[in-house]
Amino acid sequence: MGRKRTPAFLQTPATIAIRTALAAPLVLGPQTAIGAARMAGRAWALSRFNRSRFERTTRHIREAFPELAEEEVRELGAGSYEHLFALGMELGYTSRLLTEEGFTRHLFFEDISPAIRRLLGERPCVLITGHCGNWELIGYSIALLGFPLAAVYRPLDLKPLDRWVRDMRARRGLSLISKFGAMRALPPVLEAKYPIGLVADQSGGDRGIFVPFFGRLTSTYKSVGLLAMQAGAQVICGTARRLKPGEAPPPGSMRSEFSSIGPESLRYAIEITDSYGPEDWENQPDPLFYLTARYRRAMESMIRRAPDQYLWMHRIWRSRAPHERNGKPFPPQLRDKLLSLPWMTETDVDRVIDRSVRDAATIAMGAEP
Repeated sequence: MGRKRTPAFLQTPATIAIRTALAAPLVLGPQTAIGAARMAGRAWALSRFNRSRFERTTRHIREAFPELAEEEVRELGAGSYEHLFALGMELGYTSRLLTEEGFTRHLFFEDISPAIRRLLGERPCVLITGHCGNWELIGYSIALLGFPLAAVYRPLDLKPLDRWVRDMRARRGLSLISKFGAMRALPPVLEAKYPIGLVADQSGGDRGIFVPFFGRLTSTYKSVGLLAMQAGAQVICGTARRLKPGEAPPPGSMRSEFSSIGPESLRYAIEITDSYGPEDWENQPDPLFYLTARYRRAMESMIRRAPDQYLWMHRIWRSRAPHERNGKPFPPQLRDKLLSLPWMTETDVDRVIDRSVRDAATIAMGAEP
């Protein structure tokens, strides 16, 4: 059965109620409202009602950072929930503070010249980020720089609320394309040389392409890489990382002389972690595997810069590779693909294989890996 939808006659009242609830904290000011949201996030993270999800959160953090002590793992897990709640509150301030006149007070651009050159080039561009930092803000910031962007999103169930979100983004040059049917809608957009933005760290399911992520195979959608290859697109990977109170902006970042003005709780560094194009993947043994593995690697770099700003509660490694599910040995051809990646050493590959063998054994015992 599908999810129950809000009846048509309740859609408008529900939307009004939600918008009123979102507007209420705005009278408190960003620092107070966002500070309260962070406190609520920590309280929820450690509450007994969230016990199973918090255990999954800490399990994922241990997987990614095995060198951390248990106290550090739990603190990072609580910080992830603080980030999520603060992010929800910050979205209410986005359209008010990030205007054409005021965005340089809150956004600090690192050396993004490689990305700008690609955006100004002849080839279409695919901008990729993950659920780290403020993924809503990265597309917003690109549009504010004068590059209209088509971003893929999941439509909201409440149609009036969905229209409001779309209209608010459109005022800043950001067009939204529904994720349902996006792979049919996006090729003409790229053909018109219109940049597109994707949050591409979701699990690709059992039929996805399995590439390394923190030393463990993770399922990733094939469609993103196929889309870029079909269009001959440039790929730009970046994130909007929240700056901590008192943290200095990145050295050499683009900003106005007034950028220190404004609430410290709404300051972000726009960072490009990688950019590449067809010239990088065309001569690889498996271009799709290379392209996909490279943007997954870029996401890992984003997360390592601010691990508390990633949603570790997501089921990152939910889907497992076919050889693990079927209890078969690690495929030699997959090992060769891993070794063909320029950034992977034999030690890195051995770590992936060892983790895969353990996952296969866990599945064989009937447990969740």
